[in-house]
Amino acid sequence: MGEPNWLRETRAAYDTVAVDYARLIHGELDGKPLERALLAAFAELVGGGATPSAACGAGPAVGPGCAAGPVVEVGRAAGPVVEVGCGTGRITAHLRGLGLDVAGLDLSPGMVAVARESWPGVRFAVASMTDLPLPDAGLAGLVAWYSIIHLPPEALPAVFAEFHRVLAPGGELLLAFKAGDQRIRLEQAYGHTVSYDVHWLPPERIAAQLAAAGFAVHARLVREPEGYERGPQAYLLARRPHHAAPA
Repeated sequence: MGEPNWLRETRAAYDTVAVDYARLIHGELDGKPLERALLAAFAELVGGGATPSAACGAGPAVGPGCAAGPVVEVGRAAGPVVEVGCGTGRITAHLRGLGLDVAGLDLSPGMVAVARESWPGVRFAVASMTDLPLPDAGLAGLVAWYSIIHLPPEALPAVFAEFHRVLAPGGELLLAFKAGDQRIRLEQAYGHTVSYDVHWLPPERIAAQLAAAGFAVHARLVREPEGYERGPQAYLLARRPHHAAPA
């Protein structure tokens, strides 16, 4: 069975915009204290709180670790964390600064190339969230920061099952997405001609789909739009329970 068209379109679009995307969105998190607080809470939940180390430890071929530069020594028991759909790596790097053993995965080779150049001390790899190159139950945490918005709604249950598979019991999931119920076709983005979809998703439906995949949703936040945003933004924290399996 061939690769779905939406995957090819999304990859091509982000390969096209990668360099300008990085330039235009650089520093955006600095003006978003609420998002920084959510990321800090996630880091604490999965065992963040770290001190820098001068040495670089070894890591798996695809997964958390570092390619060069300093690593962090986590202050208490914690496992690896992955950001899926990491783009140019700004959230992955922010989580690294919060003390997490974190790596980034993205569908777009162009975005991954920019991420590697921008953050040489963090590991990035090309991969799709629909088929993660990660072992079962190996992660303490997983972040999908505005990346599920490019999946058609019918693809989400299988992706959430994949998230459940790679998270260890007790592992944390953080989702960020645009709150709504519509599909927008983009033909221009970041100064380029592109062609791909952005889906605005109802938080209640996403929470229900996470529950069906075996997660326990324990925090929900919807905030009003700010600046250039065209609608509300949603954030969900969910946990893979120690006792539950996917439905």
